[in-house]
Amino acid sequence: MVLTHADVLDSSWRAVFLVNLPPAAAVLAASVFLTEDRAPIRPRIDPAGTVLAMLGTALIVCPLASGSSGPARWAVAAAGAVVLCVFVVHQRRAGRRGHAPLIEPALLRGRAFPAALVTSALFFAVMNAVMITVVLHLELGLHDGPLTAGLTLLPWSVGLAAGSWAAGTHLVTRYGTRILHAGLVVLAIGLAAAVLAYRAADPGAYPAVLPAALAVAGLGTGLFTPPFFSSALSGVGPQETGSAAGLLNAVQQLGGTLGVAVVGGIYLGAADDARTAAQHALGATSVVLAATAVAATVMTTRRATH
Repeated sequence: MVLTHADVLDSSWRAVFLVNLPPAAAVLAASVFLTEDRAPIRPRIDPAGTVLAMLGTALIVCPLASGSSGPARWAVAAAGAVVLCVFVVHQRRAGRRGHAPLIEPALLRGRAFPAALVTSALFFAVMNAVMITVVLHLELGLHDGPLTAGLTLLPWSVGLAAGSWAAGTHLVTRYGTRILHAGLVVLAIGLAAAVLAYRAADPGAYPAVLPAALAVAGLGTGLFTPPFFSSALSGVGPQETGSAAGLLNAVQQLGGTLGVAVVGGIYLGAADDARTAAQHALGATSVVLAATAVAATVMTTRRATH
């Protein structure tokens, strides 16, 4: 947000991409010190699976992100869901025939890892939905600049960092996946506080309590993340780790994109005044968070791991 506000070389919002350069350079420099693991069998490319995954994802995301309306939008998204179902069938069939599927077939057996994929998609949809709601309300509703939006979201980032540190270094080793569910509860409290902050603010005024509410929501997000990934990958075999991590990252990106597209659309079409629109958008986000809690429960139950 600072780079956008600075308008480096008249680049407007495009300057945000500059923030990726220092960490990318650091990763490249550190990569030479990593020990490389190799699979016993060299994996082959799955062209059909790759095409189905790309097509299904594009058909779901594009109509939702384009801002178009009408039944055609939902028909195209539904077609994308069908294509992804065909992709799953193709992966299982390729595994049974001894071919090289894009995804390790063992990951799709049972309930634990599929539930983890659903949990990941929903949770990151919630994360991105919260951020897009705050940004849209401040920049379009109150006509504040990107710097104000960035400073408002700063407590969210601080809470996330503090929660992740506490969970990863102390809480998970002692309480296990209970911290995962506790994080969702704290996140729900933060979302509820954010809705109340918008409701208490005067129309056209900055919701003064919002940064504190976002700090609580960020804390819950940080508490959730370490135990989620450790739990999602706990039952994955060494030969499946790469496929599992890549698949989790893919559904994370898909969920985040859908969160921005759907909740952003709810904000833009919810009401005439920005305050009510923000409340509606965060209300929809709370529904997605409830679905996240259900999926996380399925993922962490003892029965799901067998």
